[in-house]
Amino acid sequence: MPPLEGKRALVLGVANERSIAWAIARALAADGARIGLTYVGDSIERRVRPLAEEIGADVLGSCDVTSDAEIASLFEEVQSRWGSLDVLVHAIAFARREDLMGRFVDTDREGFRIALDVSAYSLVGLCRAALPLFQAARGGSVLTLTFAGSERVFPNYNVMGVAKAALEAAVRYLAADLGPEGVRVNAISAGPIKTLSAAGIRNFRDMLHVAEARAPLKRNVSADDVGRLAAALAGPAGAAITGQVLYADAGLSVLGV
Repeated sequence: MPPLEGKRALVLGVANERSIAWAIARALAADGARIGLTYVGDSIERRVRPLAEEIGADVLGSCDVTSDAEIASLFEEVQSRWGSLDVLVHAIAFARREDLMGRFVDTDREGFRIALDVSAYSLVGLCRAALPLFQAARGGSVLTLTFAGSERVFPNYNVMGVAKAALEAAVRYLAADLGPEGVRVNAISAGPIKTLSAAGIRNFRDMLHVAEARAPLKRNVSADDVGRLAAALAGPAGAAITGQVLYADAGLSVLGV
């Protein structure tokens, strides 16, 4: 029997077929999970619906994670359709383009607020809203995505690096809070991958070339690499893992220079 047979997984953050979130959704579906997808805005909805059809996923509606009302509405829909939840995938991050250029010190208050709200606090809000559904399932798994810019300075990553650092701290605190409920919370720190969101980082191609040249495995990672790891964490193989940041970066993070 597939390891996630009968499980229900809600995946937020699919933007198109190159999204890491999409690779995770496909991997979860391949392992037997029933998938629910969301979108934000008409243009993303037009991309998500055909993808959902490919894997037989439910499209659960729009969810702007900066709105508590929309988060509540989403989980009311999950409750109505499924009654419980086993896996929550948070693949959401955003910063204004101007805040990914120049100096971090020039980030204004609003740019900082937006990046931290969308990229870090949203995990907290989603976990809080999902908790009754996890309790109905007698436990579950939460997964989010981070990047090494949380620990080290990457050119043109700026406020997003700070947001990812906050996200990783939130993973640890959420793991402590939700562990007694049988809910595990982990993050995957992937190497650079060419996605829609990565297109907003200036000179991102240079980052890809450097990563491939320096990584011990001498290659870049793919969205599918991350998807397979996410599926493992969500299943029996991840049963004793919580509060962790796991690296899928071809070994790049182990290097000192």
